[in-house]
Amino acid sequence: MGLETLEHYTINCADMEKTRDFYRDVLGLEDGQRPPFNFAGYWMYCGGVPVVHLLGRDGALPENSHVTPGGETGSLDHIAFRASGFGAMKEKLKQYAIAYRENVVPGTKLLQLFVRDPNGIMVEMNFRGEG
Repeated sequence: MGLETLEHYTINCADMEKTRDFYRDVLGLEDGQRPPFNFAGYWMYCGGVPVVHLLGRDGALPENSHVTPGGETGSLDHIAFRASGFGAMKEKLKQYAIAYRENVVPGTKLLQLFVRDPNGIMVEMNFRGEG
């Protein structure tokens, strides 16, 4: 018995609506169904799966209630998504004036874009076979 798949990651947001808008409007995730918790939040879906959970300080785990939303991300380096439409994504990032870094993985046709979300979390997007 062991780990099977990544279920989701949760962001304790400094600005929940701005973060939701970034993941929805810029990256293309869908704002979807969320259980009726007693605190505000959003569940962002990718391919029908709720992969990014957004909440504020009032919804943080007790162990994380002291963390400043939007502050340092500690040991978390980045989160990665498989993506498609490399050129269209670059145009969308330009449209929203979001800084990005482009990379080609040596010896492959894997193109990458790196951006920071509104909370400072680095998001990697991998575009296979588009280079």
